[in-house]
Amino acid sequence: MLLKGRSAVITGAASERGLGLATARLFAEHGARVAILDLDTGAAQAAAKSLRGRGHFGMKCDVAKARDCERAVDRAIRRFGHVDMLVNNAGITSPKPFAEVTKQDYERIMDINLRGTFQMCQAVVGHMRERKSGAIVNLSSVSAQRGGGIFGGSAYSASKAGVLGLTKALARELAPDSIRVNAICPSFIDTDIMGDRRTPELIERIVAGVPLGRAGTAAEVAGCALFLASDLSSYVTGIELDVNGGSHIH
Repeated sequence: MLLKGRSAVITGAASERGLGLATARLFAEHGARVAILDLDTGAAQAAAKSLRGRGHFGMKCDVAKARDCERAVDRAIRRFGHVDMLVNNAGITSPKPFAEVTKQDYERIMDINLRGTFQMCQAVVGHMRERKSGAIVNLSSVSAQRGGGIFGGSAYSASKAGVLGLTKALARELAPDSIRVNAICPSFIDTDIMGDRRTPELIERIVAGVPLGRAGTAAEVAGCALFLASDLSSYVTGIELDVNGGSHIH
């Protein structure tokens, strides 16, 4: 078990087919106790109950609200005694063209994707600094690397590019305290993020541009999160780990 005796906080982790819950399940399988945060209290609690092992819990947390982030981390510390890992997975996308993005659209995307990541890091870093140990994994996107993507427009791309900049800045600043900060940049992963836009025709068109010839799975992203959160990557910080089937080689 790679994470025995450790504890993790994972945001946006209640969706059944999402990256967050896949990561929570894999972490639990490797011995971690997991706090699942989500906007839906009931879904978060149900997701926590579905994990292997004991000691997990789920709670409501709006990452756009600093106080929610602080409460969630405080509860995790009280419950687990310490927090070793943070996975910033909560996020939303928007395919709107640049000219159609409203102020409300922009603020909502930035609040959740970038501000939420920033605030969760702020909530946990003090604790990790005291312990001189910690691993933070931020979910960015191939859209941040190539300027837009399959589903995300300009605002989404900007928010995820901000996550990359934040990741690298924190990796540099927090390294003296033995806190590692890394990012994952998925491309097309077969989850429910597309909603009703997911059609066989669209999937076929997307997969045609993937050298590996298929969509990625949530479990494959979770495996990368496990690598970055565990001691397997003990000398790795400040990276952006591509999970894109070769669709963006750079």
